[in-house]
Amino acid sequence: MAQRGLDRREEETEEPNNSRLSDMALRGQERRAEETEEQRNRRLAVMGQRSQQRRAEETDEQRNSRLAVMAQCGQMRRAEETEEQRNSRLSAMLQHARERRLNVIEGQNHHQIQTFYAARTVLN
Repeated sequence: MAQRGLDRREEETEEPNNSRLSDMALRGQERRAEETEEQRNRRLAVMGQRSQQRRAEETDEQRNSRLAVMAQCGQMRRAEETEEQRNSRLSAMLQHARERRLNVIEGQNHHQIQTFYAARTVLN
């Protein structure tokens, strides 16, 4: 039965193929609009597990190919983006870097405070 579906899709012209994929996308959006937070979390967890499993099984060559495709897609996206989109992307990157630095500083401060109290306890 699955083979018949594959055969049918091979014979399909581009227009019916696009229509079928569009219908599938709409059904998926409708399902996601109706799902609860718990169902969404479960779906995302399963997707993450499958992705991890695929990556664990992939060869170096497959990994390099996947990363090259990702890089190429990123380059194409950046080539097509407007000045406003570019500024927004760079602004988000800058904000993220600031937050990371703050987290590092907070972690260092926390460590220094812990060390201070540990040393004070030992001295008393």
